[in-house]
Amino acid sequence: MAERSFKKEVEHLRKGDGDVFTGEGILALTKALLENGVGYVGGYQGAPISHLMDVLADAEDVLRELGVRFEANASEGAAAAMLAASVHYPIRGAVTFKGPVGVNVASDALANLSSSGVTGGALVIVGEDYGEGSSIMQERSHAFAMKSQFWMLDPRPNLPSITKAVKDGFELSEASNTPVMLMVRIRSCHVTGSFDTRDNVPPPLTVRDALSAPRSDFARVVLPPMSYLHEQDKIQNRWPAAEKFIIENKLNEVFGPDRSPLGIVVQGGMYNGVMRALQRLGLADIYGNSDVPLYVLNVTYPLVRNEFDQFCQGKNHVLVVEEGQPDFIEQQLGSFLYRARSSVELHGKDMLPMAGEYTGQVMLDGVTAFLKAAAPEMLPGYVRAPNADTPQIPDLSKTVPIRPPGFCTGCPERPIFAAMKLTEQELGKHQISGDIGCHLFAALPPFEIGGATMGYGLGPASNAAFDGGGERRAISILGDGGFWHNGLSSSIGNMVFNKSDSIAVIVDNYYSAATGGQDVLSSRASNKTKSTNNPISAALKGVGVEWVRQIDNTYDVGKVREVLREALTTDYAGPKVIVASSECMLNKQRREKPLRNQAIKEGRRADIPRFGVDPDICTGDHACIRLSGCPSLSLKKLDDPLRDDPVAHIDQTCVGCGNCGEVAVSAILCPSFYQADVVHNPTPFELWRTKQRIKLISWLQSRRDAKRRALQ
Repeated sequence: MAERSFKKEVEHLRKGDGDVFTGEGILALTKALLENGVGYVGGYQGAPISHLMDVLADAEDVLRELGVRFEANASEGAAAAMLAASVHYPIRGAVTFKGPVGVNVASDALANLSSSGVTGGALVIVGEDYGEGSSIMQERSHAFAMKSQFWMLDPRPNLPSITKAVKDGFELSEASNTPVMLMVRIRSCHVTGSFDTRDNVPPPLTVRDALSAPRSDFARVVLPPMSYLHEQDKIQNRWPAAEKFIIENKLNEVFGPDRSPLGIVVQGGMYNGVMRALQRLGLADIYGNSDVPLYVLNVTYPLVRNEFDQFCQGKNHVLVVEEGQPDFIEQQLGSFLYRARSSVELHGKDMLPMAGEYTGQVMLDGVTAFLKAAAPEMLPGYVRAPNADTPQIPDLSKTVPIRPPGFCTGCPERPIFAAMKLTEQELGKHQISGDIGCHLFAALPPFEIGGATMGYGLGPASNAAFDGGGERRAISILGDGGFWHNGLSSSIGNMVFNKSDSIAVIVDNYYSAATGGQDVLSSRASNKTKSTNNPISAALKGVGVEWVRQIDNTYDVGKVREVLREALTTDYAGPKVIVASSECMLNKQRREKPLRNQAIKEGRRADIPRFGVDPDICTGDHACIRLSGCPSLSLKKLDDPLRDDPVAHIDQTCVGCGNCGEVAVSAILCPSFYQADVVHNPTPFELWRTKQRIKLISWLQSRRDAKRRALQ
């Protein structure tokens, strides 16, 4: 069950000539693929591109009607390898994944694809995950384009530019026999707008047609001596063909006055930020008219020297707006100026920060600094105060605390780490490695479990150095998504082959939960287009793991602790794997809430469990919070003058998972938690029984009050 359904929106993908499409960037990308005759499409989910995979999955009927093959690939490497269909056949193919971690995984396939070259257009749509909205290490995908010499597009963040980039990308790929990477940033993926649509185009040659007439060409096989010829072909033929196409089709854009002593070179994806900074300085308007010349790089690799030289003519100062580091573009443009022996002063990272997202304030500060150095008379208020600083946004970093990510309310992974903390209390601290996924939040308070993560599915592999027969066994965390993505071979297979004596805990929440709840091989859902219900435990035994323990209810903290204790103390010397399974609470709520609300609306009985804390029993030591960390578990100040400390309190966001109570029992904490079932549309018997209870309780209370009065 994906995080969001696009079933209604995908109907807009059928629009044709004369229609207008309105929606967000992800849907616009899908529409552009269909308009440009894509023959096959695939990918691997990951922010900010997850929704594109969800759209494609929901649009399978539309794709099938056009003869387009869709594949939900097992990894980014598998997705990139899928583009091999465009090597020998004139079929347009597109794959998508998160960058740069997705590009890291796919680098081997991308390098081979770039070496052999392509016949049909090959497009890699990468969701560039850089900046304050990112969930990964801060790197850029640009280096891979340079390393393997495939071309990179970075269009302006509006729907007409994004959809045009899809068309340009396919045509550039075919014109230069080179794969093309289309980079869409976080905001581009979710920007909304409109564009004029065209009719969808079935692929001239489908993958089914290609199967009936197979082709091969040993000159495209990446083996010596052909691989040496591939490198020469890149430089002598593909690169010049790409530059020729870029120039003739004006893929890069120039805005602003023809003559000016200064100019700005900007990545296409950063165009809106530059325009906003210029607008705040009174040098541009909301319609894109600018008093400062702009050279917009919708193609950030390769850089076209002739275009850049032409832009620099008559200018004394040029600013390069390049987000992130290293400053690849600035260095290359500086080289162009040096070789031309130009006197133009090139600015970039001297005015803008080397690292970090170029937010609105950062962009405003950088452009202002550039104008102060190059043309101070253009700044507002120059005559009045030449050195006046622009208004600053106050620094709130010391006022507002950081907000790290955490487990959702009712998350079934939380009790696993509560059990690990209890085990640590009993047996001591162990070496624990983490993995990519929701379970990585356990590294943060209150659990502070696991101190490193090396890649998706590499949890146990990153602990391999500690499997040296020490006093305590090492523990590794691995998610079900990571297990199928890479972990089965790189981590579990590695443990079996090396006769590891360590422990791997596979957190199985039934989905690829961190990327939006997509199905994986071991999902319990019935999926008509994918194979699900393949047990992880069966795969483990298939690769030679003999010690396997299956836990089907992670909320049973005592059971989880018991199995962990067994794994840490057993005499068995081989790899030990615990599969801890419970459904992701977010996906469970997405499925059950609509059904429950519909039942209530129709007058059918529905009960909703809620948990609470009895303030008269709560001791106020807050150990339950330290062992749970649930967002719904907070503090409440009492009016009792004899009790100064606040007590634990469960708010209205509780989903009734019961973890807090299980933790209290397993850790032998105060028995202050209780469960109350809220019944909607109760039966007549339940109404009668409730009335009788109220009467009985009222009578008992009255009798107690009477005794108190008598004692007074």
